Amino acid sequence: MSKSIAAGRLKLSLGNLESLPAMPEIARRLLMLPLDTESGEKQMIALVEKDPQISARVIGLANSSAMGSQRQIKGIRDAAMLLGMQRLKSVALGIATMSAMLKQPAGKYFDPHDFWTHSMTIAIVMHAIAGAMPKRIRPDENLIFLAGLLHDIGLAALHHLDYEASEELHHQMCLNPKAPIPEVETELLGVTHAEIGAQLVRHWNLPAEIADVVGSHHSPPTGKEAYANPLIRLVSIAERLLPDFGFAEHTFGPVFDDEWRELCIDSTRVDEIVAIANELALQVVQLPEVQHETVQEVQAHEEALLEAAPKAQDTDLPVTRGRFAALLYAVKRIAASLKFW
Repeated sequence: MSKSIAAGRLKLSLGNLESLPAMPEIARRLLMLPLDTESGEKQMIALVEKDPQISARVIGLANSSAMGSQRQIKGIRDAAMLLGMQRLKSVALGIATMSAMLKQPAGKYFDPHDFWTHSMTIAIVMHAIAGAMPKRIRPDENLIFLAGLLHDIGLAALHHLDYEASEELHHQMCLNPKAPIPEVETELLGVTHAEIGAQLVRHWNLPAEIADVVGSHHSPPTGKEAYANPLIRLVSIAERLLPDFGFAEHTFGPVFDDEWRELCIDSTRVDEIVAIANELALQVVQLPEVQHETVQEVQAHEEALLEAAPKAQDTDLPVTRGRFAALLYAVKRIAASLKFW
């Protein structure tokens, strides 16, 4: 497929709002539910309980040490007690929208499961970084997770709208390991995933802060504008702490002292935050529902991984793989490079 054909076809799709994916019905209902009444809370719990995929992922997340769980969470009501109703709504909303966008089959260069792992991890790491910020400037906790889950939704939308263009983009990313993704996208498609995602989020009438994150996370504003929405900087930093985590996006690069100061985070805490980010990444990858596996299957994959790791070091396999073992090995390589593993 030529670049001009890919760009023209995608431009046609984006120019027609009706061609953009509709917000899933369950996400629309979650968004409209008020949580300031007992009735609203009961309706939300019932709504989440009725969706097996959302329920499984919410319960799995609540059971993870990344969420600070000290006991086994067996149902949505338990998860609500741990996470709080507002955060449960945010998590469920993010999962509902992401799940609807990732129904296309995996390609050779883009795997929705790896994309899901990346998005989940960035959301959790953002939450950890925000915890080091002073409370007076910390973003709304209920938006942090949603922003992290949806920051790259433009890539999922591209996969949904034009499977071939999506595959070609990720192929080009593998062929150009030093090129930032916005440059490759602009040359190939004439539009970036940030622009696609921001248009989709606005089409869905999600909060303006989320649209700003989706549209600007690869080029965060500076100066006074940066303080208006610290969620953008949180995403940018989280992606650079875990570069190419899950799939090739080429977010390598240092996080400068000015960026930490922008979030009012003392530079002496940076090493601690880096270590926490890598530990959280390992915890997320080991969640069984990340790859729809049982705990026993996860443990079997880890054992097989340890045996295969020395051979894998001599290969040039890209990080993106549908198999749990390859992804976990990639995470451990990233952590080792940061002197944590």
